[in-house]
Amino acid sequence: MPELKLSVQENNRLVEWMRRGKTSQALAMRARIILAGAKGLNNGEVARDLRVTPQTVGKWRNRFIARRLDGLLDEPRPGAPRKVGDEQIERLIATTLNQLPRDATHWSTRSMATKCKVSQSTVSRIWRTFGLQPHRTETFKLSTDPLFIDKVRDIVGLYLDPPMKAMVLCVDEKSQIQALDRTQPMLPLAPGLPERRTHDYLRHGTTTLFAALDVATGTVIGEIHRRHRSSEFLKFLATLEHETPAKLDIHLIMDNYGTHKTPTVRAWFARHPRFHVHFTPTSTSWINQVERWFALITEKQIRRGSHRSTIALETAIRDYLNIYNENPRPFKWTKHADEILASIARFCKRTSDSGH
Repeated sequence: MPELKLSVQENNRLVEWMRRGKTSQALAMRARIILAGAKGLNNGEVARDLRVTPQTVGKWRNRFIARRLDGLLDEPRPGAPRKVGDEQIERLIATTLNQLPRDATHWSTRSMATKCKVSQSTVSRIWRTFGLQPHRTETFKLSTDPLFIDKVRDIVGLYLDPPMKAMVLCVDEKSQIQALDRTQPMLPLAPGLPERRTHDYLRHGTTTLFAALDVATGTVIGEIHRRHRSSEFLKFLATLEHETPAKLDIHLIMDNYGTHKTPTVRAWFARHPRFHVHFTPTSTSWINQVERWFALITEKQIRRGSHRSTIALETAIRDYLNIYNENPRPFKWTKHADEILASIARFCKRTSDSGH
């Protein structure tokens, strides 16, 4: 029986294969066989200790002596030849990206399979491999605000480097919140069954939530009004004046909605010089952090809620506000203005080079 001698590198690699969690059980067993044989044990002793047959020990011992570590690896197994060649794959991808079907706005796996004369499963595999999803579409809107760059730098600067002795509040309104009730009682969650509800509903009026998110603490100052006019916005500004420390300057980040710019609102800001207004660029609601909080309350309280009256809806909103403010968590803004502008510049170049 030839003697097994291992180099330091071979020993380390065998130990790694034996201990690594992602190693296949078969390869780990082969490593144990060689390591045990390197200690001077004969095939019978190794077989008894590892509970395998002596023939198995002899097989992998001989392979290791002949080919070293490579001898322990599985050899490539012959399989059926590829039925779809590189040219067919290239044609399928090019067709997906550059053409449209005659009878639809986008390709399906079936229509593409018919077009390229391959199976539907082949189309699915190729699309998954190359990350192609013709059935999906996303929306975008580029701001045309002439002061876009200045406003982005101003607002992102407030997020990343807020002024001393000041509060930064993101302000907006979630208007036309509908009090919806289902036409029939909901069926509750049960093992193996989701909550079920009717597809139709009854409308019981609408309300508007005015909210101001404190960027530093995550606390939200909220107020509910039935209508969405400058007079209601002035009442909310008066609430902010009362709820915020008088010794601090207040920086308000708001969008360009008409109720924020009426003469009465401008006059209110002129009488309250500690309030400083920062308007977001047009079509950039994503830069106002309170929009992210509106998404939270929509997901957790409004969307799946069932409210038989506007009062019930407003009570649910107030309850959520109180519970949220018990343990508020600020959103962490991470991107600098230069990164945002560079990303938008790349996107603009893509749209200008798209040929549309």
